[in-house]
Amino acid sequence: MKALTRDRLQELARQAGLAVSAVTTADAFPETAGVLVERIREGHMAGLDWFTEDRARFSADPRNLHPTARSIISVGVPYWQPDIQPPQDDVPRGRISRYAWGRDYHKTLRARMERLHALLEAELGRPIEARFLVDTARIVDRAAAARAGLGWYGKNTMVLVPGYGSWVMLGELVVDVEIEPDAPLRPRCGRCTACIDVCPTGALVGPYTLHTPRCISFLTIELRGPIPRELRPLMGNWVFGCDLCQEICPYTVAARPVADPDFRPERIEHCFPALDWLLRMTEEEFREVYRGRAVLRAKRSGLARNAAVALGNIGRPSDLAILEETLTRYDLPLVRGHAAWAMARIDPGAARPALLAALERETDPYVRDEIRQAIEAPPPPRDPRPPFTVQPVRLLRRRSPAPAR
Repeated sequence: MKALTRDRLQELARQAGLAVSAVTTADAFPETAGVLVERIREGHMAGLDWFTEDRARFSADPRNLHPTARSIISVGVPYWQPDIQPPQDDVPRGRISRYAWGRDYHKTLRARMERLHALLEAELGRPIEARFLVDTARIVDRAAAARAGLGWYGKNTMVLVPGYGSWVMLGELVVDVEIEPDAPLRPRCGRCTACIDVCPTGALVGPYTLHTPRCISFLTIELRGPIPRELRPLMGNWVFGCDLCQEICPYTVAARPVADPDFRPERIEHCFPALDWLLRMTEEEFREVYRGRAVLRAKRSGLARNAAVALGNIGRPSDLAILEETLTRYDLPLVRGHAAWAMARIDPGAARPALLAALERETDPYVRDEIRQAIEAPPPPRDPRPPFTVQPVRLLRRRSPAPAR
């Protein structure tokens, strides 16, 4: 049978639209399984109820998914596009994490991995049994990428890929072909803690350790209920995900720009949506605008809830009108409750009459509690920056990484 060299595999991967690729064995990841179980027991993954200890152990052995597996081809698609910036207008806007600007990356990666699979079969002249895995599959994809030498674990728990930083979506082809594995890369973060320092909610509780319940990505995407009140002021104007620990990383700053159409937004709502529009959009508008995109995962209720919090953080007194409209008319209690919080956050004195009137009409216990707490809350400290300036990317202070020990 024809041998497959590393250089030839990378060439085929590029032909399939996968800019980076590396190989590791299909052996289990027992150390990763131990770390995941420990994280679960320590509460760092609270809220991800589907990620159990059993799932962690199962995910750490690729042969549970593919019994004949012999190699894992770890692949990646970079998506850093620095030419896209928020419009300079007088509109309070939210921010969507960059990976979600374009088409749903699960579909993009799978289609390209299927293309690579076909190229590999043609190259080797035989059928290849393969599984195509993206992050929802039961495999430890970051561990596979690190062991394959595609990148190394950064202190923000993301894989840093040379030349692209963490702006890379990962996937795996688990195949029944013996391919010479690549060597892991030496971690290069040194003493740098920029990603830990910049996290506004303190979700990065230490190097390589993420406390999921405090992560803005979890709060805006996975959490279905109310966002803890103490975390809301720390979330800025993020409405889907968060990129702060990536933007500040020195290796991510050096990322090569890419022009991949699958990761480009087609309209402003895909990257910097107006917050008042998010609060007024119908279910039909939500599904039409975000069809085929990862943002659908947050649901209309979650995105509107997040928009209320964002407006509370960056809005001005003139934005009380849309929040009062939301508190009075929105069909979902979850969103009405967060609108009450946002009103008091912007201007508790000006909001008080509307909040008192809403309390008399409201029948939902959760919303009533939110309104009462909004009425009783002390005036919040206000950020001295302009009221709803969208923080442009790459403008955060960065530290150069110290040499690795």
